[in-house]
Amino acid sequence: MDLTLRGEIQNPTFLGFLQKIGAERLPNFATRDMLVLDAIQREEPLPDDLKERVPRLLDEGIIGRIGRGRGTRFILSRKFHSFLGQHGTYTRRKGLDRETNKALLCKHIEENRDRGSPFRDLEQVLPALSRNQVQKLLQELKAEGRIQLTGSRKAGRWFPGVRTYAP
Repeated sequence: MDLTLRGEIQNPTFLGFLQKIGAERLPNFATRDMLVLDAIQREEPLPDDLKERVPRLLDEGIIGRIGRGRGTRFILSRKFHSFLGQHGTYTRRKGLDRETNKALLCKHIEENRDRGSPFRDLEQVLPALSRNQVQKLLQELKAEGRIQLTGSRKAGRWFPGVRTYAP
């Protein structure tokens, strides 16, 4: 009995990356790892039977994680995007870190200190984040004393907080 499999290369650049990491880690690389990487590069959900391979790929720096809990997503690593010469694409996909997002909110609030910043404006500062994520960042900034809320609901506006500096 003969079996013939035919395949078409859908992403030659991705294949080049796989060859590179395969050459570096061939003894430790399994077919199931390739299936995980393929699903991630196509931005498809990982099948349950492949999720066991994720921790090792994360440890080896081949993939990266975005978010936590049920909202966790995986992307190909900075190495992959460097291989493609697309450093900016990695940063865009990975998103900004928490402190950078907070700094952007503070900057917007500071620039609008005279009239205050309604929540809808702050959502526009970080369009990649959900409403709840923006609210959480604002609550953290408020708890740190960096911003303050005046008013409530739709009439509420965010202003720079009163900072106290240690001598």
